[in-house]
Amino acid sequence: MIRRPPRSTLFPYTTLFRSAKFRFDDNAEFRQKDLFQRRDWTQEDEKEVEAAKHTLNYIALDGDIGCLVNGAGLAMATMDIIKLHGGEPANFLDVGGGATAEQVTEAFKIITSDPRVHAILVNIFGGIMRCDVIAEGIIAAAEVLKLKIPIVVRLQGTQVDDAKALIAASNLRILACDNLDEAAKMVVKLSTIVGLAKSAQVDVKFQLPI
Repeated sequence: MIRRPPRSTLFPYTTLFRSAKFRFDDNAEFRQKDLFQRRDWTQEDEKEVEAAKHTLNYIALDGDIGCLVNGAGLAMATMDIIKLHGGEPANFLDVGGGATAEQVTEAFKIITSDPRVHAILVNIFGGIMRCDVIAEGIIAAAEVLKLKIPIVVRLQGTQVDDAKALIAASNLRILACDNLDEAAKMVVKLSTIVGLAKSAQVDVKFQLPI
């Protein structure tokens, strides 16, 4: 896609464009290797660059609720329902349909590198993507990164029962929800609590009910 700003006509049949913006579809990279090698990574957000290295789609936003989703449409719906319940998403992060547990762990590293993130909502519909793989990545990330912020997980689809069993056996502070609306309400409340605690300079710890 090429975006042209206002142009100037110098002489008859001579037009000067003062600047222009070019946008390239990342899916065309395998066909246009020479063109994509000219990409200036220094002009892009560091977290977005890191996400690209792991084949993750990440866009930073201004909120305080981290989002990890598979599929752009589901990501948009997740951000909408967070806003509906009074929250603000901190990012758009799509792990795609074939993510590995390692990619999910890297996704958590990227999300939690933003100090504004107070809680994380994971919303996965397992079609091609298996829910148990996502669960393995979440657990690994929580253990490796020693996450202190609450994680709300809504999983549906392929291998969902196995995923729930893995999360339950992990004994980590991961709150599972079957309903997206309830998950969104919960993550907004938890993010608000963490935000208030940080503003008061006090620590807050979460404990799951037995």
